[in-house]
Amino acid sequence: MNIYKNIAAVLVAGLLAVGCSNAGDSANTTTGTSATLAAESATASAKPKVVMYKPPTCECCTGWAAHLRKAGFSVDVKKFEDMNGIKTKFGVTEKLASCHTAIVDGYVIEGHVPVADVERLLKERPDIVGLTAPGMPMKSPGMQAAGLPPQGYAVLAFDRAGNSTIYHQY
Repeated sequence: MNIYKNIAAVLVAGLLAVGCSNAGDSANTTTGTSATLAAESATASAKPKVVMYKPPTCECCTGWAAHLRKAGFSVDVKKFEDMNGIKTKFGVTEKLASCHTAIVDGYVIEGHVPVADVERLLKERPDIVGLTAPGMPMKSPGMQAAGLPPQGYAVLAFDRAGNSTIYHQY
């Protein structure tokens, strides 16, 4: 609701600054620019929904979801028995696999990938399938106490052929 009040205030201020005699084109330009900036700002702050598939009894997956929620992501957790089927569906090979598989804005996030890497991925939008932290790195989000920095493992970017490269080294 506050964003609408802010937009209205900017629009009114723009109209007053232009003056009555030039309220035509200048006012429309000011109004359009303010509305565009406000819309871009609202869009920039909205984060895409994360859908996470996890085994029913895995609690480290729950910790990873909490890590993303703390950063402002909405996480829809789906408990799933056939995790191998999920991984096959989304192109996660055995060597890239971890305990849970998530989808965010068309990308696959496999395992305990830190939120900073997810945010970088969504900003840069490389032509890859997704990111993975293969296995279950012990010093990763969800595997260690909340708030501790990731340490001692690599996050990999992977393509449709299952090829991978280091995306970020911790």
